[in-house]
Amino acid sequence: MSGSRGPRGPAALALSGSLLGLAFSASSTFDYIRHLDRQVHDLHCSFVPGLGAQAGADTACRVAMYSPYSALFRESFWGGIPISLFALGAFAFFAAFALYVLLSAQHAPRRAAHFLFVAGLTPLAVSLLMATISAMRLGVFCKTCVGMYISSALLAAGGVWAFLEDRRAARAAAWSSAAPRAPSSAGAAGVGPTVPGAPLGVDGPGGVAAAPAAPPRRVGSLLLLPGWLVALGVCTVTPALLYASALPSYASYMTGCGKLEKPTEPSGALLHVTRPGAVQPATLFVDPLCPTCKAFHQRLVSEGVWEKLDATVVLFPLDSECNWMLDRPVHPGACLLSKAILCSDHRAMDVLEWAYENQETLLEGAKAGAGIANVQAAIRQRWPGLDACMDSKETALRLNRMLRYIVDNKLPVSTPQMFLGTTRLCDEDTDIGMSYAIRQLAPALRTK
Repeated sequence: MSGSRGPRGPAALALSGSLLGLAFSASSTFDYIRHLDRQVHDLHCSFVPGLGAQAGADTACRVAMYSPYSALFRESFWGGIPISLFALGAFAFFAAFALYVLLSAQHAPRRAAHFLFVAGLTPLAVSLLMATISAMRLGVFCKTCVGMYISSALLAAGGVWAFLEDRRAARAAAWSSAAPRAPSSAGAAGVGPTVPGAPLGVDGPGGVAAAPAAPPRRVGSLLLLPGWLVALGVCTVTPALLYASALPSYASYMTGCGKLEKPTEPSGALLHVTRPGAVQPATLFVDPLCPTCKAFHQRLVSEGVWEKLDATVVLFPLDSECNWMLDRPVHPGACLLSKAILCSDHRAMDVLEWAYENQETLLEGAKAGAGIANVQAAIRQRWPGLDACMDSKETALRLNRMLRYIVDNKLPVSTPQMFLGTTRLCDEDTDIGMSYAIRQLAPALRTK
């Protein structure tokens, strides 16, 4: 196989993809590790690794990081083990392996190309799976994740190219060894006889030198494949094992965020939502136009927690129209939506989830020229027949009792808040540490 068409080109492509994947996975891991202090930090969400820090609560990269698909063993470790750690180890191995093939060139055994082809497809398979989850479950694609998808594709392309080049070289070598050696034109014409004892492929005086065939590359031992596979496995899991061994204990933080001092409300003003499989009493304080409440509810649903809660829902609109704890509206229109929820009886959660799904539109309408009249029109269109109830004194009184219940329990003016039994789930445990914290506070919610 000639140097121009040898293994260097495929190895260089595989090395480029591996180094790019290493950079993206390192950036993602760095962002994840920063959140181990239980605070919220910016995320580097860019097609250029390490650039584009964003602080938004619902950016694509944050949605991906908070999703149950971003880490493994979430119930055993606070935050779980981020899957970017496994990508980090795998891309590091492939970078080293591709560099070995690149530098060894013709001296690398043919089995190296075979291994790069087969093993190099595994990151692409994982990327295709994660891309499907992003499209079907999350509805967004984070730029850092897309960067890793592209890196996996480049690595796989390098492996496929290496395999095809190896097959081409093998066919060329087989054809060269099978083809008869043609005599030189000089020898055939009698111009110059072949010199006895001359090196093979060299004619006598006046003859034409024939280029010797390149020696075929060695195949290599079959044991190389399982050996490289074991090395890939070790490199892939080692960063995760080191991460797990270095994680601090969070047990002391779980119960230090307060108790619900007065769990009962005598007038029956609170909403009760009980699912058939409910096993854990919980009290939630939410605002229908609070983006963080929406994200928190989505995480409860996606992780299978919501369906197991015997939930008491307390509406806590951060809107000065009805909430006398505020001097200005944080989420204008939240009072109106809270009244619509209270007036919906058995459909209360349907209305709340509708408000979550249409949150951006409702907030934009409330801040537009017509103000909350836009919110009123949206409610009337989707949930007709609630006007009389929403305008009644009884509904206003019930909502006021909910607010009084919040004051009686001395709760901060913020949403969402969740109590498992009477123990408050810390705000710091409502994102990547939620699965671990909830199951520590409520063993009944642990996966059977």
